[in-house]
Amino acid sequence: MKILHVISSVDPRGGGPIEGVVSSSKVWFRNGHDTHIVCLDPPHAPWVLNSPVKTFAVGAEGRWHGALRRLVPWLRYGYTPRLVDWLRRNASNYDAVIVNGLWNYASFGGWRALRGSRTPYFVFTHGMLGPWFNKAYPRKAFLKSLFWRLFEHRVLRDARGVLFTCEEEKILASRSFDPYVAREFVVGYGTSDVTGDPAAQLNSFFEKTPSARGRRSILFLSRIHEVKGVDLLIDAFAGLANQYPEFDLVIAGPDQVGLVAPLRKRAENLGIGQRIHWPGMLTGDAKWGAFRAAEFFVLPSHHESFGMVIVEAMALARPVLITNKVNIWREIEADAAGIVVNDDIEGITRGLREMLETTCEERAAMGTRARQAFLSRFDMENNAMELLKLIEREIGDKDAATPKNRAAGAQMTQL
Repeated sequence: MKILHVISSVDPRGGGPIEGVVSSSKVWFRNGHDTHIVCLDPPHAPWVLNSPVKTFAVGAEGRWHGALRRLVPWLRYGYTPRLVDWLRRNASNYDAVIVNGLWNYASFGGWRALRGSRTPYFVFTHGMLGPWFNKAYPRKAFLKSLFWRLFEHRVLRDARGVLFTCEEEKILASRSFDPYVAREFVVGYGTSDVTGDPAAQLNSFFEKTPSARGRRSILFLSRIHEVKGVDLLIDAFAGLANQYPEFDLVIAGPDQVGLVAPLRKRAENLGIGQRIHWPGMLTGDAKWGAFRAAEFFVLPSHHESFGMVIVEAMALARPVLITNKVNIWREIEADAAGIVVNDDIEGITRGLREMLETTCEERAAMGTRARQAFLSRFDMENNAMELLKLIEREIGDKDAATPKNRAAGAQMTQL
């Protein structure tokens, strides 16, 4: 088969969505299938030029575009007239299209080009219908509700299928906005297993973060954003730091909204500035080395559609401390692969204390269970092929393509 992904950006700082696209594409390629990407990035963006998957970038570029994008809402939304034109000319070259994400022109532009097309499209929501954002940003939620009624709900309504990474995400999505009509499928998701030289990976991490060498570390690795709960982690660690003097925090990830400076100041005011290491965004061996150096991984998010970094930690046999706002928390709890707590200061403090008080042997056993859970639930080698089988099956089901049957099939779930 030949699959096209439509996504707003292939910039790896975008986190899980592009990571999932790349991981699944590699699996499909090894099994004789081809994948391309079309994105809203400028054609000469470095992440486009370095993309491991063949990528067509249709975004605008030029010396003034960056400044205008910050000022003009339609440009921030990613609008480019080239997307619809490109899709209309090229969609017929593919067996199916997967539109990744919502609330940007990749989704609505994809709908404009593909509705009524002979090439079916599927939508991967990637958690972008999570209710936390509506509560945290009520003004944006109001504007989104208007946009949803006018435009965005059509993207899901007319898709051959709407894909969710777990049952929890599917349930929450249906409660976010009205009208909601979608032919729903819960599909396996995850990442590829980690390979490479563990010693080289550790060295790469310590070269970037020499202050962490010789310390026992607790790792946070994700985008540094309000939704990730980094402030809660710092406050909780500050309350326990004196009781566990051998442990430090490593807070790694891209700072896309300018939070690192105030968070550093917060840590200094709490007296733990020297106990937190800030290596920035880690990739490649340095990233895997950070996981290997850590005693356990923590992600105190207020909302997480899936949590690719959690699965990466589990692949490396690291126990995880997460909140019950991470949509795969039920799976983690069922497999005893980590600790699940509320997304508040009391919950994060309790989880840290419980994890820190376990013995090395107990943490190692939890890590072994995490590794087993990764292999059984989240290994992309298996899940990507199951997704491809689903797409093949749905393409073969001609009746599912009709608008009448789409509406009738809404709320259906394929496990």
